[in-house]
Amino acid sequence: MVSLARTIRSIRRVGLREWWRQMQYIGDAKSGRFVGQDQFGNRYFENLNPEEEIPGRHRWVDYAQHDYNATQVPAEWHSWISHIRKDPPPEDRVMQNLSPPWKAPWVENLTGTRGAFKTYNTTKPKYEAWQPKSISRGES
Repeated sequence: MVSLARTIRSIRRVGLREWWRQMQYIGDAKSGRFVGQDQFGNRYFENLNPEEEIPGRHRWVDYAQHDYNATQVPAEWHSWISHIRKDPPPEDRVMQNLSPPWKAPWVENLTGTRGAFKTYNTTKPKYEAWQPKSISRGES
């Protein structure tokens, strides 16, 4: 349960509209430093004040889409959110130099959507289903 003082402080920091949106999407009102944005439009934030955020929950992502899932976070940002890398991708020189030119652009997992990959068979089946041959009663 969020205290009244924390709720009022959050409304003052992020505004009433953003506070309401956060309560609807993540169930908590957070405010912090904007760190960056990825190619999907997801925004990443960080709040290092230990009095406001629980340790380990001080980095978060604000998804651009309403129907979000974890595959919409690219690998560079996932490593920062998971505390694998200290600096976010825009500020991390190693991460910027690590991305090779042949690397394919990040695509979210489309499982369960209309864009999901479906296999199909291109070989001739080993057996064919029996098709009955029907003839009229008057014919022999």
